[in-house]
Amino acid sequence: VLAIMSTLDSRDRSQVREVLAFPEGTVGALMEFDMVTVREDVALDVVLRYLRRLGELPEVVDQLFVVDRIGEFKGILRLKDLLTHDPEHLVGEVMIREPLVFSTDDPARDAVAAFERYDLVSAPVVNLHERLTGVLRVDAVMDFMSEAAENERLRQVGLREDEDLFAPMWRSTRNRWPWLAINLLTAFVASRVIGVFEGTIERLVALATLMPIVASLGGNTGNQTIALVVRGLALDQINRANVLHVVGKEVGISIVNGLLWGAVVGLVTVFLYGKPGIGLVMALAVVLNLLIASVAGVFIPIVLHARGRDPVLGASVMLTFITDAMGFLIFLGLAAVLLT
Repeated sequence: VLAIMSTLDSRDRSQVREVLAFPEGTVGALMEFDMVTVREDVALDVVLRYLRRLGELPEVVDQLFVVDRIGEFKGILRLKDLLTHDPEHLVGEVMIREPLVFSTDDPARDAVAAFERYDLVSAPVVNLHERLTGVLRVDAVMDFMSEAAENERLRQVGLREDEDLFAPMWRSTRNRWPWLAINLLTAFVASRVIGVFEGTIERLVALATLMPIVASLGGNTGNQTIALVVRGLALDQINRANVLHVVGKEVGISIVNGLLWGAVVGLVTVFLYGKPGIGLVMALAVVLNLLIASVAGVFIPIVLHARGRDPVLGASVMLTFITDAMGFLIFLGLAAVLLT
């Protein structure tokens, strides 16, 4: 950073220092300073002449920002209004006085949600004193979304954000230990569930080949639910008022999918093994495991979020443990009761 700063002029260095002063994940850390400001007491034709004298506008410009003599933000002047209104009109007669404005301390995720909801191209950023500080543009928002999505994919498998292919081997190795240890522990628990039903498996060897199907369908369903819930939490779409609605919807979806795909799996099992009893056990196990997976997929990220933890970090490991252990327990338990 110091090497780059040394190549900048004093004005650019000051702006870079100002951006670096804001915490990561805030609007202030994403804003830019390259913007055009005008005053509300000038005519539109004066603004047009001013723009022509500039010769070049900042990239991604759809509006000018209106400020007073001390830099206090007053509103925006859209370029389309500048070009379509009578040049004799004053800026104050045409400008929008209450546009969407961000504060430098606003969470960047709130800005992402606003840009998506209102199809924004740019938006003004003000400080605590309501003075225009910078501009937030859609390209910066898209870069933030891309980086956040990449970090989320890493956290889903227990990797840190600073992990890359060229990081030191020892550091990368240590970064992966915690979740490997947790995964090993949960795998042992799942294996003990299978061990409880060794006698049942010995009498019906086909059960050993069918167990992974139940666990796999449950894991897939749970991961789909987790992805939706994590996105809802990130966009503040899930709260105490609607969490039961979310649970009810996911349970309903899992029941429908369980009945549909449980029937398919059951029929295929009967066709392959010629035993209707095993087909019935498979169908029931799929329905119940999908139901458990959907409930776990909702509550795992919500509970982590409520406790101040990252709802993405390790959620897939916890879900895999639940769907594997419960899938094996349900499937083998039903087989022990209904078939032996």
